Amino acid sequence: MVSWLRRSENEHTFNDGVGRTLFNHYSDIEKVEELMDLGNLSMLRPEIGEKQDFNNPKNSSNWCLAYGRDRGETGQEAKKYLSVLEAMMDFKGWDYFYVFDGNEWKVTQSGYHKWKSLNEYFQKEMA
Repeated sequence: MVSWLRRSENEHTFNDGVGRTLFNHYSDIEKVEELMDLGNLSMLRPEIGEKQDFNNPKNSSNWCLAYGRDRGETGQEAKKYLSVLEAMMDFKGWDYFYVFDGNEWKVTQSGYHKWKSLNEYFQKEMA
């Protein structure tokens, strides 16, 4: 199974935003599946959380905010693709593209095809 997440990093940097949140909180397959079940997100946070008011979230610093679950929008389910390349072709123009390969998250920047392991990136940083 390949799970993916694409994200414009306009409100967060890679180090302190999506990359770090995925590495620290969504590193096992069960958590990744829960995250993908939320579909499109407005905010990725450390916890999946529960249904909340989209315009006035009750736990906005810890819970993910999802367009489908929290705002009630339809058509916000995560799309499934047969390959990473197929997914990337569908979503051009994003700053970073994340893939969970069943063991770890990998990231590439828009326009590049070199993947970097989040495990290697953040473990080097901690050393």
